[in-house]
Amino acid sequence: MREIFRYGFILAFICIVATGLLAAVNVITAPKILAQAQAEEQAALKEVMPLAVKFTAVKSDIDQQTLYYKVLDGQGKIIGYIFKASGKGYSSVIQTLVGMDSTGKISAVKVLSQNETPGLGVRITENKFTDQFRDQDSLNLSGVQAISGATISSRAVMNSVIKKAQEIKELIKNEK
Repeated sequence: MREIFRYGFILAFICIVATGLLAAVNVITAPKILAQAQAEEQAALKEVMPLAVKFTAVKSDIDQQTLYYKVLDGQGKIIGYIFKASGKGYSSVIQTLVGMDSTGKISAVKVLSQNETPGLGVRITENKFTDQFRDQDSLNLSGVQAISGATISSRAVMNSVIKKAQEIKELIKNEK
């Protein structure tokens, strides 16, 4: 019986020390992780709207999450919008960042995250696929061809872009 308490105290001590070390590492690295995430987000925003000078986040009144970004030029004029779209692919949720000019044409699509089938589904990240979106009407992507062998993943990207573009256009229309 005494052995059980002894091992229990040793295990509890190890758990407390490990928890304290993890908490300390979290406190030390959290600001760096946040700064890196913001830098990556700014680079991605600039990648889908290269002519932009400034990005202004429009947040939800309810939960303060970013709905979309207004893209401004040097004079402060809105030249477009950027939004995140996500859709269920073959084996994962595919998240994209979409740049849309003020007329509703897509400037670029960047796949932010996916975990599709290596070799086939992952081809949605290739420029050959994402470049098809350029200058397409955001509500009609008839000029975008699905990748053979990765149709579900391709359609997930296209449908998520169309759906989110409709939502963003409604928000923008109500804003004016």
